[in-house]
Amino acid sequence: MLAYETYQPSFDPTMTYGYKCHSYSDVHYARKCSYSAPTYQAPHNIMILGATGTIGTYITRAIVDANSQGHFGRISIYTSEKTIVEKVQDICALESWGVEIFVGSLDDERRFKDACRGVDTIVSCLGRHAIEKQIPIITWADEIGVNRFFASEYGTDIEYFPNSVHEPPHQMKLKVRAHIAQTKGMEHTYVVTGPYSDLYFGAMKEAPTAGGFDVEAGQACLLGDGNMPVSFTAMNDVGKFVVAALINYITSRNQTLIVHSFTATPNEILAEHETQTRQKWNTQYTDAKTLKVMEKQAYQVYSPLATVLTLRRIWTEGGTLHKFYDDSLLGFVETETLADQVRLNIAKQTGRVPGGVSLLRTLSAV
Repeated sequence: MLAYETYQPSFDPTMTYGYKCHSYSDVHYARKCSYSAPTYQAPHNIMILGATGTIGTYITRAIVDANSQGHFGRISIYTSEKTIVEKVQDICALESWGVEIFVGSLDDERRFKDACRGVDTIVSCLGRHAIEKQIPIITWADEIGVNRFFASEYGTDIEYFPNSVHEPPHQMKLKVRAHIAQTKGMEHTYVVTGPYSDLYFGAMKEAPTAGGFDVEAGQACLLGDGNMPVSFTAMNDVGKFVVAALINYITSRNQTLIVHSFTATPNEILAEHETQTRQKWNTQYTDAKTLKVMEKQAYQVYSPLATVLTLRRIWTEGGTLHKFYDDSLLGFVETETLADQVRLNIAKQTGRVPGGVSLLRTLSAV
């Protein structure tokens, strides 16, 4: 079973402690608050949105696991009738772990507020197509007295480059941040993870030249020249970091936390695949110019791959790399390595483990 702890180090004013852009006074204030915290409320009654989705599954399981260790108190989810029907096994699993299930539409203010009564923290794991729905939800949550909102920010840093505000995939998240900035009565936390290594290491058979690693074929397509490092977070680790941010609730108060599992270049990822499969792979490269052309063409025909191509172009331009990370602010979080993720990718693609996500499978060490 994973153990989480509250981070309480000795303070060294000469260090930044992984803060990307915070001043000395900010860090000093966080350190002081971690010892006294006379007014801040620890998460006890947590509601999860998007609990059975791609990343929500990992976050939900991590929260449930932490709750079984004595953290938090009451855990609930707010989900749709469609999910109740289509993911009945996951819902049953949640109920068996003591999670309360509330069913309703994200557009139903009355039902949502009824479900939120007594909730002090909302963890949103809503997918890309539902990001904008967080805006009214934030207003309703604030009106009902929710103390903290974890926005669905997991993924690429939407404020990395000066021109990041113009990137199509970032628009909804930027709107959510702007709305939260106007919501004075509720705290927030953003957990920014960079790309998920689980997905980046996939085969991308629907668009082989968009980058990918096909284990069965022994083929890889690397983006750029293959030498640009990319900062990844394993999906399992996303859940761990969210739990750590919940437990270290003072440190994470009104913060954008930049976290990661490991950093690797496409060439290093390829080399690890070749080592573990014990064979030389056929390799091709999609340079930055070609990737931009593919991206432009995808938007012209309204392809669902357009967003994927934009994000991969951003990653290939170095848009995941930070001088400092906030991992250490959250205490000890044991993360996966490049070798771990390659091993998992090989197992998924060869059928040794299921490729999808499910709450029925243990996602943590039990």
